[in-house]
Amino acid sequence: MTDRAPQPVDRQLPTEESRDLLALVREIAQREIRPRAAEEEESGRFPREVFTLLSEAGLLGLPYAGEFGGGEQPYEVYLQVLEELAAARLTVGLGVSVHSLACHGLAGYGTKEQQGEHLPAMLGGGLLGAYCLSEPAAGSDAASLATKAVRDGDDWILTGTKAWITHGGIADFYTVLARTGAPGPKGITAFLVPGDAAGLMAAVPEKKMGMKGSPTAQLHFDGVRVPDARRIGEEGQGFTIALAALDAGRLGIAACAIGVAQAALDEALAYALDRKQFGHPIADFQGLRFMLADMATKIEAGRSLYLAAARLRDAGKPFSRQAAMAKLFCTDAAMAVTTDAVQVLGGYGYTADFPVERLMREAKVLQIVEGTNQIQRMVIARHLAGPESR
Repeated sequence: MTDRAPQPVDRQLPTEESRDLLALVREIAQREIRPRAAEEEESGRFPREVFTLLSEAGLLGLPYAGEFGGGEQPYEVYLQVLEELAAARLTVGLGVSVHSLACHGLAGYGTKEQQGEHLPAMLGGGLLGAYCLSEPAAGSDAASLATKAVRDGDDWILTGTKAWITHGGIADFYTVLARTGAPGPKGITAFLVPGDAAGLMAAVPEKKMGMKGSPTAQLHFDGVRVPDARRIGEEGQGFTIALAALDAGRLGIAACAIGVAQAALDEALAYALDRKQFGHPIADFQGLRFMLADMATKIEAGRSLYLAAARLRDAGKPFSRQAAMAKLFCTDAAMAVTTDAVQVLGGYGYTADFPVERLMREAKVLQIVEGTNQIQRMVIARHLAGPESR
């Protein structure tokens, strides 16, 4: 790694409180997250104690109501927190985004009684959540999910398998989408399932090219009994709840992507200023200067795009198209920027002595999660030209 510390991003924040919040996040990132990121990712260690610290600091419930322990921060601020955390370690930034996604259904569609009973612990009580939509045969086509929930008196019995679950096997609660009715999106219902529910088992975590410290696993539901009091929203409303959560979650992924890209640019710039060839820092050479300029431009454009979408959400306006655009552009930008960062460092960029190779491997998954970038293009095109005629 280089000795130069990255310069803080010049952020346009709405309040003095939000500026103090970002300063706190940077301090935690520099002290508790960044120094151990490379070692713990290499060993595959999940930093649960960091999430406990973030919960104690009020950083796991930022976009939710203060009535239930949330931070009442606008998405414009929350997403910039995610960006800072992801720049320090994607396992943490993405983990906070997934936790927020897992809280979204109950916060937006739960009854007051449900919210009062569960949200305080979920938002600020040290719990960690996960979101269960995808299945082995239902990824991009999430409406075809097959996990079933069958009514049994005042309970539901859940049976099936969920796949690609971030925090699978270590989460304290899961927001689970299951089929309670006919095929298609109208037959899906959402449930809040405790992590220690009888009959709930996690498979061995997937072996991945990046984010090795963040467990991703299948979850098997073998007759898991869930009280109807843990059903979120109405029967058949689950897919609507899932889509609303994904719109918000895509903005979280966009912010994380810009965090990863910013970290890669910081490393590349520091290296280019320190490394000398032909008697000059390599940052003096025009070919490399142009690469750095293009990297910075992609990052700034992506940040502006996700913040514009966030401000629409904060204003209560439709933002689905802009969320898809932000997720698409920011994750593609992260892949391009991290690849260029490896090139700037040359042979050193291909070694684990510098973090850019890890950042490049991590950037790849961001083009896949929360809907692949091909799905984002479909979403955007439907907003522009209407549904496909088939």
